[in-house]
Amino acid sequence: MSDAENQQLYAPRQSIYPRSVKGRFRNLKWGVLLLAYGVYFLLPWLRWERETGPDQAVLFDLVGRKFYLFDLVVHPQDIFWLAGLLMIAAYLLFFVTGLAGRVFCGYFCFQTLWTDVFVWIEKLVQGERPARIRLDKQPWNAEKISKYGLTHLLWLLMAFVTGLTFVIYWGNAPELVGHFFAGDAPFAAYATTAFLTATTYVMAGIAREQVCTYMCPYSRFQSVMFDRDTLIVSYDADRGEGSNGRFKLGKGNKTREERAGQGHGDCIDCGYCVQVCPTGIDIRNGLQIQCISCALCIDACDTIMDSLGWERGLVGYSSQRVEEGGQQARLLRPKVIGYLAVLIVAFGLLVWSVSHQAPFDLGVSQVRQPLFVRLSDGSIQNSYQIKVNNKTAHSMSLSFSIDGLPGAELDMGHFQHIDLRPEQRLRLTARINMLPGTLAGGSHPVNIVATPDVDTGLPPLAHESVFYMPEK
Repeated sequence: MSDAENQQLYAPRQSIYPRSVKGRFRNLKWGVLLLAYGVYFLLPWLRWERETGPDQAVLFDLVGRKFYLFDLVVHPQDIFWLAGLLMIAAYLLFFVTGLAGRVFCGYFCFQTLWTDVFVWIEKLVQGERPARIRLDKQPWNAEKISKYGLTHLLWLLMAFVTGLTFVIYWGNAPELVGHFFAGDAPFAAYATTAFLTATTYVMAGIAREQVCTYMCPYSRFQSVMFDRDTLIVSYDADRGEGSNGRFKLGKGNKTREERAGQGHGDCIDCGYCVQVCPTGIDIRNGLQIQCISCALCIDACDTIMDSLGWERGLVGYSSQRVEEGGQQARLLRPKVIGYLAVLIVAFGLLVWSVSHQAPFDLGVSQVRQPLFVRLSDGSIQNSYQIKVNNKTAHSMSLSFSIDGLPGAELDMGHFQHIDLRPEQRLRLTARINMLPGTLAGGSHPVNIVATPDVDTGLPPLAHESVFYMPEK
């Protein structure tokens, strides 16, 4: 076979064994991780007393078609809030990326958060980086089998807890967990848990950096949000390389003066920055697509600089503008201000919409089959479907009337006045009768009005529809 036929189409995966590091960015990552895990795993167990409805603080009730978020109840009619929330999340991502690059990936992404814990489990069982490398290279024996087996068992346990926790957001957590382990939970609970267990185990335990490098679309389009002022993790090549490049510490070149005299920079080529990188890149080769801006390489380099008594900053946050001309990076610039402006407007509109949520909904749809009925006395009758939804935690009484169609009569059978329980929905049939000759043929606007009892203090709510009068 020719060399072209033997050439591999892709590079085989190189195993990465991230090394532990201490520092301010590592502490920040642990803090974000603890906060995120605390919210995710504990929130469904938080109880929240309501006058009506479940006593779970956060519950996505698909059967009842309601989302409970503390004191806020989201109904199907409020689904546009989700669009607003997604828009806020998108522009927040654009804003943060414009300021500090791919920092979302390094600190807040689910893939990063779960991979950090899976790597921590691996270190706990197998040891630090050198021990894991030795274990990987040694032949299969009792030690290797037991350590690998325990590692994967703990990974699966963590993945299972992750999947089960997601499931209990969709039901009463204590009750659903009891049914789950008793074997009588809904099939969807088992299927979802199994799916999330498998994907979490594979993504965080096995694929790891492959997800960030090859699967995540964000690593591909993030560059469109970068500019010359975006903060990125970078290596100060002028300081680190000198005129003759980086060089390891040795006899006669242990001080900065000695190294400067020999043309060597401050980088002692220890490789610590590469060893701590979760994606296995060398930041000294410049910004790369695999970099997730976790800044662990900064902590690693700062640790070495501190041990040598040299100033920090050989690896640090910088920008293209600073690297090219030494000018200060501009944080507030038109693109970032634009992201921030849209973010503020979208957030303000969402808060306003939530705070001005209507206490009840009224929906009216005309029955089109048949469009009208001619009664025995010659009257023309149109039929309508009325949907009312009490969105409050209190009972409510409503009376119905019509407006804008003089001489018409509203017939709702026995439901001219109804009582709604808290969060109750009703579907009613209404008919409007009109004597012939009172209206010209064609469609005429009419408002169906639902008026709460006076003691509620709530204003009436009207929904516009049409009344069809046939031609003579």
